[in-house]
Amino acid sequence: MRRLFPVTYETAAQGAAGAAVPPGAPGAPGAPGADGADREWGLLELAEVYAYPAAPADGVRTPWLRANMVSTLDGAAQHEGKSQGISSAADMRIFGVLRALADVVLVGAETVRQEGYRPARARAEFAASREASGQGPAPAIAVVTAGLDLDFSLPLFTAPLVPTLILTGAAAAPDRVAAAGKAGAEVVFAGEGAGVDPARVVQALADRGLTRLLTEGGPRLLGRLVAAGVLDELCLTMSPTLTAGGAQRIAGGPSVEVPERLELASLLEEAGFLFTRYRRS
Repeated sequence: MRRLFPVTYETAAQGAAGAAVPPGAPGAPGAPGADGADREWGLLELAEVYAYPAAPADGVRTPWLRANMVSTLDGAAQHEGKSQGISSAADMRIFGVLRALADVVLVGAETVRQEGYRPARARAEFAASREASGQGPAPAIAVVTAGLDLDFSLPLFTAPLVPTLILTGAAAAPDRVAAAGKAGAEVVFAGEGAGVDPARVVQALADRGLTRLLTEGGPRLLGRLVAAGVLDELCLTMSPTLTAGGAQRIAGGPSVEVPERLELASLLEEAGFLFTRYRRS
């Protein structure tokens, strides 16, 4: 893996033959975080790149919602209904790091069904940093659903390390709400009708101390978050593949009235895969 942006001593040296790199500087040969060599990065190195914004001086965090998605060169977010076929080992390492940094993983019910979601697991490499940050051993999974059409016998609900949350509307069917609670999930109402209000979803999670938010889609959920203007950051893996067909894009639903422009925060590359990170400017 190589860092292409922001430019470091090492990446600058690649463009200027013979340029000197100060010993011990970031990117210097043998130094932690040396970016020029095409090598496998450690999990903690990746965690530094993908760190959430630092807490303010008063220690009170405001919610920060990032999305993690993968797309082919021709815009497909899935192949045969799943993202695995367009992913890579490096993409999955970053997937794991983003989860290890998050308080909660927000996901749509359809993605839970299609991808066979399981509870997030504790990572020994991040145990100390999570404890120091006041986080639990693993992020909670929060499922956004209007109809609660979910199999509550799955391990996601019956055996999570951290109780799974169900985010739905106040008009959700009482019998499905009861079934979710019986399975051990915590039901959170974040909308007046059957569905949720994205802004209320973010606030409801923040009210529970869950401010480092990560969504893994799917496309319909991400589209709603984009349309509501609550997405702060997009971590997008560009897969060097072409699929054609009619697969969904990473975000669906109605278009926004005015396209929102984000700024590039970092760019990594490995085996032709580009790992981009864009933020609100």
